[in-house]
Amino acid sequence: MDAFTKLTGIAAPLPMANVDTDKIIPARFLKTIARTGLGKSLFANLRYREDGTENPDFVLNQEPYRSAEVLIAHENFGCGSSREHAPWALLDFGIRCVIAPDFADIFHNNSFKNGILPVRLPREVCDQLMEDAKLGANARITVDLERQVVVRPNGEEIPFEIDPLRRHLLLNGLDDIGQTMQKGASIDGFEAKQRAAQPWLYA
Repeated sequence: MDAFTKLTGIAAPLPMANVDTDKIIPARFLKTIARTGLGKSLFANLRYREDGTENPDFVLNQEPYRSAEVLIAHENFGCGSSREHAPWALLDFGIRCVIAPDFADIFHNNSFKNGILPVRLPREVCDQLMEDAKLGANARITVDLERQVVVRPNGEEIPFEIDPLRRHLLLNGLDDIGQTMQKGASIDGFEAKQRAAQPWLYA
C-alpha cells in the first residue's frame, strides 16, 4: 500500500449526500477480485449515458476534474453495501482522499485499509471547499496528514482529527498484511520454538 503523507491536488466537488457504494461502483462490475481496472467504472451510472457515452454534466467528465485526487462530498458517504470494490474504484481512478462530514463505518474502515484518507469536516467547511474546488486547476487543495490539516487555496489551514493508529499506518503505507510482516521476527521465533517443542507436527 502506498504511503499517504501530504497530497496537493485537484479536488472534485460532489454535492451529494448518502452516496452509497452502488453509486460508487455498481454491482455489475463486482465480478472481479482485482484491485485494478475499476477506475473506468467509478460512478458509472452517473458518468455514462445508457448508450455508453460520457455524461458531460458529471464532474469527473469535466476538466480539470478528470485528474482529481481529492473528492469532496456531503453526509453519509459510502453507505449501503460493504463492498471493498468502492475504495478500489476510487483509488484506481486516482482519488487518494475523500472529504465529507461523515462516512459509513465499513467504507470508512475499508478506505484506510486501501490507502485512501477519509477526512471528516463539518458540512459548512465542506461547502467552502467545494466552492474552492469549483475554481478548477487554479485552486488546488493540500491535505497534510503529518500535520493533520487541510489547506485551502487561500492558505487557510483547517485541522482534522484522525485515529493515531490509522494515521501511523497510512503514513507508513501499512495495510493488514504490512502490519503482520512487521512482526516477522517474532513470528519466526515463535515458529522455531514450536518446532523444537513439537517436532512431530512439522515432520
